[in-house]
Amino acid sequence: MSNGPLIVQSDRTVLLEVAHPDAEAARHDLSVFAELERAPEHIHTYRITRLGLWNARAAGHDAESMLATLEQYSKFPVPPSVSTDIRESVGRYGRLVIERDAEGALLLRSTDPAVLTEVAKNRRIAPLLLGQASDDSYRVDAWARGAIKQELLKIGWPAEDLAGYTAGTPHQIALDESDWALRPYQNDAVESFTHGGSGVVVLPCGAGKTLVGAGAMAATKTTTLILVTNTVSARQWRDELLRRTTLTPDEIGEYSGQVKEVKPVTIATYQILTAKRKGEYAHLSLLDALDWGLILYDEVHLLPAPVFKLTAELQARRRLGLTATLVREDGREGDVFSLIGPKRFDAPWKEIEAQGFISPAACYEVRIDLPADERMAYAAAADDDRYRLAATAPAKLEVAKTLVARHPGERILVIGQYLDQIDELAEALNAPKLTGATPIDEREALYRAFREGEITVLVVSKVANFSVDLPEASVAIQVSGSFGSRQEEAQRLGRLLRPKQSGHTASFYTLIARDTIDQDYAQNRQRFLAEQGYSYVILDADALDAQPAR
Repeated sequence: MSNGPLIVQSDRTVLLEVAHPDAEAARHDLSVFAELERAPEHIHTYRITRLGLWNARAAGHDAESMLATLEQYSKFPVPPSVSTDIRESVGRYGRLVIERDAEGALLLRSTDPAVLTEVAKNRRIAPLLLGQASDDSYRVDAWARGAIKQELLKIGWPAEDLAGYTAGTPHQIALDESDWALRPYQNDAVESFTHGGSGVVVLPCGAGKTLVGAGAMAATKTTTLILVTNTVSARQWRDELLRRTTLTPDEIGEYSGQVKEVKPVTIATYQILTAKRKGEYAHLSLLDALDWGLILYDEVHLLPAPVFKLTAELQARRRLGLTATLVREDGREGDVFSLIGPKRFDAPWKEIEAQGFISPAACYEVRIDLPADERMAYAAAADDDRYRLAATAPAKLEVAKTLVARHPGERILVIGQYLDQIDELAEALNAPKLTGATPIDEREALYRAFREGEITVLVVSKVANFSVDLPEASVAIQVSGSFGSRQEEAQRLGRLLRPKQSGHTASFYTLIARDTIDQDYAQNRQRFLAEQGYSYVILDADALDAQPAR
């Protein structure tokens, strides 16, 4: 115990004093196993959850190292109940294992007879078992490998899956490192994944998750199915694999709404995999089109719900999830843990920034007063209409113009949630716009022009949140967002974090209508960034002209 920045409470919440000189170090170590719940100006609140502890355990952290973090930074003694809870919760991971017997049949095994009896008698687990194989094991139906892991997690007994994976059809893949090399943390991520067999790698946007995927493919050397968010992302993955590996164009196929190719490395969109025809998944055959040895899930925090069900049946194949955040707005983090796999590796944004691999960033919240008539209209509106009224306040247009003028010569993304607002922004800024209705070829042309500097301001909808490579973007002006989405905030800041030839420090502005639900949602969106060590500077819109740009 020391006079540190943390206060550990018996309800498993942890308070972090932001102004304390050791706050950043404490935040870094605490984020391994605790989730940030609230992040106001001075005191941040974390919660220690079972899932967070199990993810940390799967990533190689034991209970003693987690307790050492609390004891090192705690202002007061750690409550004994918390120490006991952490040790017991962490100790649950691995008490049950899934493995194979000499004949290759699946077994659920435990050295604790009471635990084994408890789970075997559970009404949702019993139908997945085929009877007792020995005093310490039960046979598991072959199709139920994913389902039993889901059910075990729900009752607080996460199983460690040691049953191994099919090798798939071998396919030679190597990294072409003639003019580049994996960074140390990327190598560590690949090694952590291959050692664990399946699971999730968490890295900030701009830190090279695609290269981690390529490294995993080179390590496994097998036919690979890559699932991505959209067609633009699919083509960027293809280009990156051609540039970074020994794969040739003939070995990489695109499976999307436009093209249906199945090759040793096939890149498919989530949309096509979940498309239905006459109530049936029309492209489900893709999952068995080849003997895949690796399935790679890009932006795993956006995995559509139907893909979880499909993934439950793919447990014999290696699975790698890539993401900037394990936070899911639908609360299905447990299904990611059960079906894709536990967290195998993560590296905080600030740590990678300090190594010079991603750009530093400054975050600003610009608060705007609504004129009296708009304030009254907002007050009188129905609850369902208030967010849109606040988010699309006309006063934001002038503020956006002022901010663009503060950054001459920089590449600027202006981001909106609503199509009519995007139209108004594009007209006010005399800038091209890009939305979900923009054809794929036109999107790629706009992105290319932005990357090459022919366009310096681009107005975009949420379609630019995901898997879009715009490395020279150094300013983002978020005019409106998806309510309180933490994952969206992470993605949007992530657009700015790729290292820049220009050397510009990234600037991330969020425009907020003061004293409205817009401000409330903004606080929730900022939680993820606060957890990563980014703080917001509050600016008043009326004083922007008097405040010099950095």
